Amino acid sequence: MPPILRLDDDIALAQRLAEAAGEAIRPHFRSGVATERKPDASPVTLADRAAEEAMRRILKAERPQDTVIGEEFGTDEGTSGRSWVLDPIDGTAGFLAGRAIFGTLIALVVEGWPVMGVIDQPIAGERWVGASGKPTLLNGTPVKTRACRTLADATIATTGPHYFSQHDGDHFMQLASKTDYRRMVMGGDCYNYAMLASGHLDIVCEANLNLHDWAALVPVVEGAGGLMCDWNGDPLHVGSSGHVLALGDPARQDDVVEALMGGHHH
Repeated sequence: MPPILRLDDDIALAQRLAEAAGEAIRPHFRSGVATERKPDASPVTLADRAAEEAMRRILKAERPQDTVIGEEFGTDEGTSGRSWVLDPIDGTAGFLAGRAIFGTLIALVVEGWPVMGVIDQPIAGERWVGASGKPTLLNGTPVKTRACRTLADATIATTGPHYFSQHDGDHFMQLASKTDYRRMVMGGDCYNYAMLASGHLDIVCEANLNLHDWAALVPVVEGAGGLMCDWNGDPLHVGSSGHVLALGDPARQDDVVEALMGGHHH
């Protein structure tokens, strides 16, 4: 049976993974343990590890033949050609600052392409689920990206300037300067992509992302009518460089890529 046909089972499993991760994370949020000097006892580390361990336990039992790639515990190679990609807490700085805009990311990647993704915010109780050929759901209700007539109308978001090299930062600013500057959003990690999928943002632009940072975002954004690609406009797959663009309105792709790259390709 082609892997795609099992997506309903996979979505149900991903929901259980998100539940388990949330249970592991919630006790550590705003817990104040950060005052300890030991770097490995910060609440984010405790929460990260507990959440990833909980998800891995379920996957080992239910999908022993699948590969598991997690931010905390690396890769367990499987034999099925399917990979579960886990980021228990995407948005560490936000988590440590007590801001409920971090997320647990769960992706299913088949032959290098993400086919299912979950963005779970366990404090607000918000869960976006996207899968190939299905509409993206937020807590069971379909969400849609919004239309964006021109770049000048666009609201852009990025996690922060310190994640860009000087070179990439210059490109980002070329693009940002053509958007609605007054509404530019800094901070937010995966939550920005969820907001774009729900129609509250138009563009997210980032560099230096790892597979576990972006794999879950692609099905969520695209199932809501948006588009994800690299800075050249090419689709994202496991070999991508980590330069990531999300667009609420796919019609703006050429404008965005042109503004970003200013004629030079990466």
